[in-house]
Amino acid sequence: MRKIGLVIGLLIMVSQGLSASSASAATPVEIQKGFEAAARDGASGFSGFSAQRGELFFKARHGNDWSCDTCHTANPLTLGRHVKTGKEIAPLAPLANPQRFTDAAKVDKWFKRNCNDVLNRPCTAREKGDVLEYLISLKQ
Repeated sequence: MRKIGLVIGLLIMVSQGLSASSASAATPVEIQKGFEAAARDGASGFSGFSAQRGELFFKARHGNDWSCDTCHTANPLTLGRHVKTGKEIAPLAPLANPQRFTDAAKVDKWFKRNCNDVLNRPCTAREKGDVLEYLISLKQ
C-alpha cells in the first residue's frame, strides 16, 4: 500500500510539473517541434516542413473564399486588420512580433479559430508546421 501511495504522489508531482512547464513561455522553434511530433504521429511519410508550402497555404483562398492573408496581409511582417471587425492585428511573423508563437495554448486557440474560419475545418499538424516554417523564414 505504501508503494502505491508513493507512485500516486510521484504521478501527481509529475503532472503538476508538466502543467506548470506548459504554461511557461516557449519559442517558435519549440512550438514547431510540437507540430513536428504531431505530424509524425499523423503521417508515416512525414519528411519535414516546408516554408514554400507554408507560403502557398497562407496565401491560398480556402472554403470561405478567405486566406490567412485576408486579415494578416500578404506581408506578415506588417500590421493586419480583421476583415469583419476591422480590429488591428499585430504582425504575425515572429521577427516583427517576438511575442508570436511563444504560448502553446494561445497558438492552439488561434489556429483552431482561424482554421475553422478560413478552411471550415481544423488545420492539420503539417499545415500548421508549414505555415510556421514560412513565418519563421521571413526576414525584413
